[in-house]
Amino acid sequence: MSRRIDVELTSQSDDGTWTWRAAGAKQPKGTLDGALLYSGAAVGDVCRAEADFEIDGIFITAVMPAKGRSGRPDDERIELLGSTTEFQGVTTQLAKKGRSGKKKDGRRRDDGKKNRAKGAGRDRDGKGRKASRDDKPRKPKADAPAKPKPKKLKPGRAHRKALIEDLPEEQRVIAEQVSRGGIAAVRKEIEEQNRRAEEEGTDAVRADALLALAESLVPQIKVAEWRDRADAALKSIADVDVRDLRAVIVAAEDFARDDESRALAEEIRSGLNQRVESDQVKWQDEIREALKEERVVRALRLSSRPPKAGSPLPPDIAESLASQANQALGGDVSQQRIGIVLEAVAFSPIRPYVAIAHIPPDPGKELLEVVTKVSDRIPDIAKQFGIEPIEKGRGKRRPKNQKRADKQEKSAETEPVAPSGESAAEKSVDAATQDLEPATVEETGMSSEPEPVAAVEVNDAGVDAEDDEAMQLHDDESLDEDPSDAETKETE
Repeated sequence: MSRRIDVELTSQSDDGTWTWRAAGAKQPKGTLDGALLYSGAAVGDVCRAEADFEIDGIFITAVMPAKGRSGRPDDERIELLGSTTEFQGVTTQLAKKGRSGKKKDGRRRDDGKKNRAKGAGRDRDGKGRKASRDDKPRKPKADAPAKPKPKKLKPGRAHRKALIEDLPEEQRVIAEQVSRGGIAAVRKEIEEQNRRAEEEGTDAVRADALLALAESLVPQIKVAEWRDRADAALKSIADVDVRDLRAVIVAAEDFARDDESRALAEEIRSGLNQRVESDQVKWQDEIREALKEERVVRALRLSSRPPKAGSPLPPDIAESLASQANQALGGDVSQQRIGIVLEAVAFSPIRPYVAIAHIPPDPGKELLEVVTKVSDRIPDIAKQFGIEPIEKGRGKRRPKNQKRADKQEKSAETEPVAPSGESAAEKSVDAATQDLEPATVEETGMSSEPEPVAAVEVNDAGVDAEDDEAMQLHDDESLDEDPSDAETKETE
């Protein structure tokens, strides 16, 4: 019987026959006479065909070109262009299932709330907020850019590489170890080599000769290391951390031994002075801006960390800062707000001129802990809370001569008895040599990195070590805290 199927023309033979297969499939397939095709037929065309399915196979009897879906010529069709705007997808997020509003016994929780007037809560107005907060309109927070953190000093290795390359071949490995980790790195490498030699059954390395060579290379490597740090500091003197610059200048007293190094240190010192003067002006402007926005906590914390150590606050800033601090501690303020302001006042140079007007009738535990922590810095305010100021004693350091004498006495007690053939003079020389070696290391304080110079508080020479540690709590990120945020947290 005859059926209509869609076929695809796959190839053309020289004898005029074509091969075909079902469109989109491998089977069925067969051949057809080229005379049945329409004009313009080509390999790959998909067309309609009348086929007779018989026992001997499938025979194509007629072929017609495929027509469009609409059955109309292309020139009679209408093209739908659609919208030119880009489609934006919509995303949804299901909220977490809340409380059902029913108790275990089946009653609803809001049975008694329907008849209650809206906002008729205790100590609240019709808007559902405390009346005391409505008296203080919220100020819009200034969209100030985040203050960039100072860059750390990243020295190169040009001078150290040049020094190592000038050394003999047998000394370069030792110099590399010293430049990386000092004498300790050399000892560790010797122990590792001796351990491998013991496993392999070879001779161990002589440690005394290698350590003596390493100790002789330490001064040269330290000088080269300082030159690398000094070059990096001079190159990035405009944006590197001021503490790193001061550390380079302090180390110059030991490692700047020629005219070129001294000139380099003087250039860094001059650049540091200019940097400090510029930062001092910016620091004062930043405090004035905080006072203008009535951000007293930020202004207090800024005042405790001046770029130029020992510089007093200008009179206009000190007067305005003390006035706003007193206002922040007066009136109807929360205990959390009082604690934040008192902690900031304790480290500010204007703390002698700040007083709290009203003590809360029932101070909370957190507020009392804050006052106790800073009671030695604000003793008058601490006494108003009934807290006796804690006197933080400053530990007295023993003189170096006393330390050396104690070590000599201790070593003399633990020293074994020398043989009878050894003289007393030889014993005293050995004991002195053993005692002087650790003392020399302790006094010189030689390390791979110079220690940074600690910052000094404004116009306050009586700051001890405990206060310096407490100052670290007021980092740069805490300066950006808005005092109004603390009040909002407590209200909520």
